[in-house]
Amino acid sequence: MTAGTAGAANTQRIREFKMPDVGEGLTEAEILKWYVRPGDTVTDGQVVCEVETAKAAVELPIPYDGVVHALHFDEGTTVDVGTVIIAVDTDPGAGPVQEAPAAAAPAESAEEDAEPQGRQAVLVGYGAAPSSTKRRARKPQPAVAAGLQAELNGRAAPPAAAPVAVPAAPAAPVVPVPAPAASVPAPAAPPAGRPLAKPPVRKLAKDLGIDLATVAPTGPDGTITRDDVYAAAAPAEAAPAAAAAGVPAPAEAAAPAGFDAARERRVPVRGVRKATAQAMVASAFTAPHVTEFITVDVTRTMKLVQELKQDPDLAGLRVNPLLLVAKAFLVALKRHPEANAAWDEAAQEIVYKDYINLGIAAATPRGLIVPNIKDAGNKPLPQLAAELGELVATAREGKTSPAAMSGGTVTITNVGVFGVDTGTPILNPGESAILAFGAVKLQPWVHKGKVKPRQVTTLALSFDHRLIDGELGSKLLADIAAVLERPKRLITWG
Repeated sequence: MTAGTAGAANTQRIREFKMPDVGEGLTEAEILKWYVRPGDTVTDGQVVCEVETAKAAVELPIPYDGVVHALHFDEGTTVDVGTVIIAVDTDPGAGPVQEAPAAAAPAESAEEDAEPQGRQAVLVGYGAAPSSTKRRARKPQPAVAAGLQAELNGRAAPPAAAPVAVPAAPAAPVVPVPAPAASVPAPAAPPAGRPLAKPPVRKLAKDLGIDLATVAPTGPDGTITRDDVYAAAAPAEAAPAAAAAGVPAPAEAAAPAGFDAARERRVPVRGVRKATAQAMVASAFTAPHVTEFITVDVTRTMKLVQELKQDPDLAGLRVNPLLLVAKAFLVALKRHPEANAAWDEAAQEIVYKDYINLGIAAATPRGLIVPNIKDAGNKPLPQLAAELGELVATAREGKTSPAAMSGGTVTITNVGVFGVDTGTPILNPGESAILAFGAVKLQPWVHKGKVKPRQVTTLALSFDHRLIDGELGSKLLADIAAVLERPKRLITWG
């Protein structure tokens, strides 16, 4: 079998699976765990790995039948979308995979560099004229860049001849003679905007830790070459070499008092934690937040929760105070639909929404996520309870899908489960309001003219002041409290 035939056969046998875009325009994902190893048999639809995007952890199924040929990345590696992560041999019974001989590359290069002898007859749609693959001559590397590259590779470049000082005659004045101009042209200043460089040069810069924006280009039209990257990396390599030669390094700044690096830990920010941080910063500095508070007697609501737990129609469902707070929020939004909106910055428009996708902030081992219940405003209490319980369970298992976290309109965050009275929550980006539900505590309260112990909680409502004025926000929060104070309003207002 010829090399070309072997290569074609291997291409048909070895199927490569690329990192898919499992979210909405996400560009990368971290490989959390591989469920297979090279040599394992896989079938179409079998989950081979778990990856974490900026939104959630997702299991990836393989679309091929065969035997795992290679895993291209280790666990814990962040991979760009579209990069091959696993290869599968779809015909393992055909014997070992034959690698094409490496000697074919020089032969092909020789054929490409040779002068064409005329167009050969080829099938329609296959092949090309020999002249179309002729390579252009490579640009000769400057001597200075070659010397720097040799230093980076550990090879000592031949030293340049040092200028010899010629003593002048004692009677004649010494006239300074300017040094001859260097034959290598001075590098151009880095261009404004994104630096121009080919993909291999960008990868080299990334591997060496060089920012292309700081590299002076010498290539045509301001293009950064490999030699430019090596030249930029040379000063960084010179510092350890100088230290080894006994040259004193510049003194470092004194560490502040109490600094102890041995007892500190640094963890890269990525995945859900990174996305949450970026979203919160964008929301905090984009939407003008207003937070209002109200303390309410929820004794009747807490009694209703206990009664609903005994209701046969809600048997097996998760019934808790959060369920009734969610229902109260939905009822209040129906009374004030103008509060259920979004701000379109590009179009400079307010988008009013006739549906309510209710988000529930959930703390998970990977960070805070906000899945939402689609069209929650039209769901009866049993269905709302079922979906709320499923949402929380899925989030704790880390199985929430990106689709479940998109399209939210308002959110509830239950800080009361941590014993916190209330807080000033930050809006989920793109939403109009977020309600913080504080801890329910037994407190002295004036009830029917007498001070009695009552179940009391504090609610905090943060809203986007571009969408919701103070009057509207106050009415919305007051209605939520009114429903929780007298839950019969769920019937009269709902």
